[in-house]
Amino acid sequence: MPSQRSRREFIKDTALAVGFVGLQAYMTGCTKPTSVGYGPLLEDPNNLMRLPKGFTYSSFSKTGELMDDGLFVPGAHDGMAAFPLDSDRVILVRNHEMGPGNPENGPFKGDPELIKQYHDKHYDAASDTGNCSGGTSTLIFNTKTQSLEQHSLSLLGSMRNCSGGPTPWGSWITCEETNIRTGGDFEKDHGYCFEVPASDQMGLALPVPIKGMGRFNHEAVAVDPKSGIVYLTEDRWDGLIYRYIPNERGRLVNGGKLQALAIVGESSRDTRNWPEENQPEFPANTPVSTTWIDMEDVEAPEDDLRYRGFVTGAARFARGEGMHYGNGSIYFACTNGGPQKFGQIFRYTPSPLEGSEGESKTPGQLELFVESHDSQLMQACDNLTVAPWGDVVIVEDDNESSAIVGITPEGQLYHIGHVAIASELAGACFSPDGSTLFVNVQRLPGQTLAITGPWNKKVSS
Repeated sequence: MPSQRSRREFIKDTALAVGFVGLQAYMTGCTKPTSVGYGPLLEDPNNLMRLPKGFTYSSFSKTGELMDDGLFVPGAHDGMAAFPLDSDRVILVRNHEMGPGNPENGPFKGDPELIKQYHDKHYDAASDTGNCSGGTSTLIFNTKTQSLEQHSLSLLGSMRNCSGGPTPWGSWITCEETNIRTGGDFEKDHGYCFEVPASDQMGLALPVPIKGMGRFNHEAVAVDPKSGIVYLTEDRWDGLIYRYIPNERGRLVNGGKLQALAIVGESSRDTRNWPEENQPEFPANTPVSTTWIDMEDVEAPEDDLRYRGFVTGAARFARGEGMHYGNGSIYFACTNGGPQKFGQIFRYTPSPLEGSEGESKTPGQLELFVESHDSQLMQACDNLTVAPWGDVVIVEDDNESSAIVGITPEGQLYHIGHVAIASELAGACFSPDGSTLFVNVQRLPGQTLAITGPWNKKVSS
């Protein structure tokens, strides 16, 4: 992986030379240049986020700031989604990937008396130590004035809330990326998903784990609005891709069936394309038919769900992270997939009969959409979304030189932005009106950015 300086200098120098217009052609030596993106990334006088000409950002809701409910903005800003409130305002529901042992960056700033006041509002009060300081916050942002109007805590007492995904019925599914079990300070098992309504009213959501969606290192979810089926990623080097078919659409806590994705005719397929595994290459841009394997004992007290799934035929993926529904498909990122471990983006297109008895006649299709062979183009792909114009937009998590990367439907890559500090980027999502791209800078300090500009002026090949 390139050093912090080398990649930053490359992005700066190459942006000036070719403006990230046709960077893919520049890097691969194609004779016919492509023309995608918004032009070169310019220096930021605030040394935070480089953007193309005509684009600007505002920063708000930083770690430690006092919120409207009297609590403090937790750290480790991560996954996020935007929901419509009215013609001017959006509701943002935002994760905080706070692990145990860091209560001073939590919503109470380690104040034991304040923690005790909220004892009954926690999913896990962790013996009132503040060790379960993950969860979500909810913000109201005005896209017309580009200003924050309100922010408050909305879920309390969970841990390492990494990513998740929006639902068609107006809520956010937040996911715990952990498998910590009851013991010591911890009063409950962790590793679950929780549902948080997207509401403009301050208050904490009822912290009820969706146990039917399994207990494992959750990362992200995406909901197919046609079927109501929920798809899930697992952030492990040998993780699986799951789907949850709820017993009742939109009522996920009422139980359902958890299944793992498998490739038709290729039991226990390894999709990672790691040379050291000595497995057949999983081909790019070649859709393959899929099937789904029922999972048992989904709360997995031994944290062995992925092992049991793989042995029974499920496909293996390299650190499944961001996931999003768009263009009629489910896109998901595998952070360190590919021969150089720079990352893969997959696309799953559900069957017209997804989840029904006739699904096997017209099965869903899985495609390796993009596999990075050059870290300067894309590395450590993490959270992702689908832009209003159909491009996939991912944010990187290399903690050294993270970028915002756009990918056209043809698989051409271009850079939208580049963080100028050593921090993961997360939470990419567009406002419903398409005017604003929201992105989280996870640390130094944690904060949310609202990026605006001439989105409709993207150059196309």
